[in-house]
Amino acid sequence: MTQDILVHTEGGITTITFNRVDKKNSITAAMYAAMADALEAAKADASVRVVVLQGDMAIFSAGNDIGDFQRQPPSSREESPVFRFLRGIATFPKPLVAAVCGPAVGVGTTMLFHCDLVYAGDNAAFSMPFVNLGLCPEAASSLLVPQMMGYHRAAEALLLGEPFMAEAALEVGLVNRVVPPAECNALAQAQAKKLAAKPLSALIETKRLLKGPQAAKVLEVMDEEGDSFRRMLREPAAREAFSAFMEKRKPDFSKV
Repeated sequence: MTQDILVHTEGGITTITFNRVDKKNSITAAMYAAMADALEAAKADASVRVVVLQGDMAIFSAGNDIGDFQRQPPSSREESPVFRFLRGIATFPKPLVAAVCGPAVGVGTTMLFHCDLVYAGDNAAFSMPFVNLGLCPEAASSLLVPQMMGYHRAAEALLLGEPFMAEAALEVGLVNRVVPPAECNALAQAQAKKLAAKPLSALIETKRLLKGPQAAKVLEVMDEEGDSFRRMLREPAAREAFSAFMEKRKPDFSKV
């Protein structure tokens, strides 16, 4: 078990914490596996009623660790830790609460579309810069982002990949409330405690009904995106983007 993900269960709440602040909480394959394991354990444990995802006051997650991603690119849907985590968070039957402060990049944003309650520090900055890496959306975000934000805002967020701040996220409904960063994790825990005091069967059934028939569509789109994502990882645009990132230079897409 990696120490870059901390998992703590108390009072019916499992808290999953990004613990790699020195690397901006960038996510490795081992971290995806640890989070997938934690979700599976929380799903199976009848005493757990809520899961909270949180980071640091200064950073939620910078998204994938590019170096680790190059060394261990996602393979099949069944074997890849990242896809196991994404399917786990998309199908998790109990309430999911997130506390987000600072940058939430790539999957750091798209995972939030599968959470039920999201609280943000006023320093939160959300971005989905997949195109800038020569890639496509993941985590069913090509379906969920337009549904939440409307097509034109979604196109701006996904085609340009530029950050949008906490107040904009509040306006489109991605977050429930914006608070000072020092209060964000505590607020998420307080809301989780309210949920944990409620009957689990009612929480699960209400969430199932809220998700409705779209639940199957989410998995279908997630699989389609995953197939495209893995293919595009091998193509020239992504290779150029990743090389530029590692070499700390601006990518040149003029020939790709």
